[in-house]
Amino acid sequence: MLTLQSFEQASEIVKQVTLETKLIYSEFFSKQTGNKVYFKPENLQFTGAYKVRGAYYKISTLTEEERKLGLITASAGNHAQGVAYAAQRFGVKATIVMPTSTPLIKVNRTKSYGAEVILKGDVYDEACAYALELADEKGYTFIHPFDDPVVATGQGTIAMEIFKELPLVEYILVPVGGGGLATGVSTLAKLLNPKIKVFGVEPVGAACLKESLKNNQVTTLNGVNTIADGTTVQTPGTKIFPYLQENLDDIITVEDDELVVAFLDMVENHKMIVENSGLLTVAALKHLGIQDKKVVSILSGGNMDVITMSSVVQQGLIFRDRIFTVSVLLPDKPGELSRVSKVIADVQGNVIKLEHNQFITTNRNAAVELRITMEAFGTEHKKKILKTLEQNGYKPREVQALL
Repeated sequence: MLTLQSFEQASEIVKQVTLETKLIYSEFFSKQTGNKVYFKPENLQFTGAYKVRGAYYKISTLTEEERKLGLITASAGNHAQGVAYAAQRFGVKATIVMPTSTPLIKVNRTKSYGAEVILKGDVYDEACAYALELADEKGYTFIHPFDDPVVATGQGTIAMEIFKELPLVEYILVPVGGGGLATGVSTLAKLLNPKIKVFGVEPVGAACLKESLKNNQVTTLNGVNTIADGTTVQTPGTKIFPYLQENLDDIITVEDDELVVAFLDMVENHKMIVENSGLLTVAALKHLGIQDKKVVSILSGGNMDVITMSSVVQQGLIFRDRIFTVSVLLPDKPGELSRVSKVIADVQGNVIKLEHNQFITTNRNAAVELRITMEAFGTEHKKKILKTLEQNGYKPREVQALL
């Protein structure tokens, strides 16, 4: 079903609901990796993610009778919005089952497109099981988020656009949840250029496709644990698995901490908000082990709630040694707080927060604890601040930074 003709047809149809997401050349990541790095910014789509492509194309292939029955799907968020928006465009009813852990922004945006939202289950697989029950019970037409070759064809239109802009692309990195996007992109990419390399990227805590490929059969993980909520899938698609086996060259896995740092890099260097799942391909760039290649990283979505965003920024600053906390003991007498503050100021440390604890010991005349959270320019500056404190008679002890 995944033929060049079907991809060409899908490419024309999805233009009705997609924005033009031109490739963005990244000077920052190109210098970091020694390659020519481009981003395919699907986070800039109207629904905030690529998923509308597959949803709209799938619905376009349904009969009028199938549409009138009503549509239902399960999704961690982006496919939900894609189906809801596509259903709205076709004027049909949509019911979306979402895991209870889905970020609020994705829930509210799905509702804003007129869909009925049901929160059920801790992960996608549990939400999907419930959606299938409702489909059987009420006769709804189920739109699978990834295990459907037609949906995968719609997602694969991204590859068509990449090749039109960058015909000599050599590597494409694609995020993997259930595998629909990876199926479409890798299959079309190989049809257009059999020599191209397409790598799927999964979080370490939800690497269901890597495990399945290793076992040479679809495998269900016992559980998933990752901040990349859009990829919290325990079992990859069964129908699309043969395409993934044939067309994916490798799987790269990245740690959650790497996603946190990638978020900070994207905000500071490209002024773009990309959700954790969409950052998988950014974090994977340093794992490629290649030089002087043309690489496209697909940024699959940008739907991140403000609370999560705040937490990720804070953790990113801590990981980069831009924020840190030290504990020092001071004599309990006037002027000591001013003195230690001057030491820090003299080396351009910026104090964010102070915690003064007089009850660290029963002998208040001996010492009080001062916890200082401060901002630095990076690791070398942090080391300089710590060394200066030591040279001035303090014994700074680094503790967990909490803002």
